[in-house]
Amino acid sequence: MTADFFDLLKTRRAVRNYQDKDVSLDLLMEIIQDACLAPSGGNRQTWRFIVINDRDTIGRLSEESRTNLVAELDNNPASTAKRYEAALRNPKFNVFYNAPSLVIICGDKGSQSLEVDCALAASYLMFSAAARGLGTCWVDLGARIYDPKLLEEIGLTDDLAIVAPIIIGYPKAIPAIPPRNEPVILKTIS
Repeated sequence: MTADFFDLLKTRRAVRNYQDKDVSLDLLMEIIQDACLAPSGGNRQTWRFIVINDRDTIGRLSEESRTNLVAELDNNPASTAKRYEAALRNPKFNVFYNAPSLVIICGDKGSQSLEVDCALAASYLMFSAAARGLGTCWVDLGARIYDPKLLEEIGLTDDLAIVAPIIIGYPKAIPAIPPRNEPVILKTIS
């Protein structure tokens, strides 16, 4: 499991097409341990993890999110989900791309640095997975889980907010690097 960090920076990609191969729970736990090495505001480590390694549950969570996003589009045509409307209106669309594993990074709604802390943990998690030959994708479309029974089933209590639903699996292929903009440096003072 040794990968050059700079290679990881250049080759880690959002993967949306996975092999039909499960990821072991032990491997997911190792990756989550690495995610906990991320920095956090005041070292509060506000992140929490929900690990779902069951395709049926992932499918039900996908349907819940998809349904809620379609309702959001119906109520607000200017929704940020508008760019995904065609896919979301397809009842066969799985927002989690049929990945074998899902890790939901969440945390206390009252934490001032929750989103930044969880985003840093998500970055560490994605790099750790990539170093182990796994693909990941942060699927923001998968955060719209409102059904109380599903929330209870996955262990998400009222005091927690979903920040980063991350799918994990063995990629069929690693996508090419999409175009990147040059850095926008507003000013340099030296």
